[in-house]
Amino acid sequence: MKGERFSQEKIIGILKEAECKTSTIDELCRKHGVSDQTFFLIRRSFVSNVKRLS
Repeated sequence: MKGERFSQEKIIGILKEAECKTSTIDELCRKHGVSDQTFFLIRRSFVSNVKRLS
């Protein structure tokens, strides 16, 4: 089974950086080595987890 590539802290940092809107999603993904599809998948799962915990 394949392990996770990014730690929880790294993922949260990427999502916070995207929230600031200082750069586009494409630039952000390229900077961190994440595909657009992976970024949106991670963001969707984190949003659903936050809603579930609220």
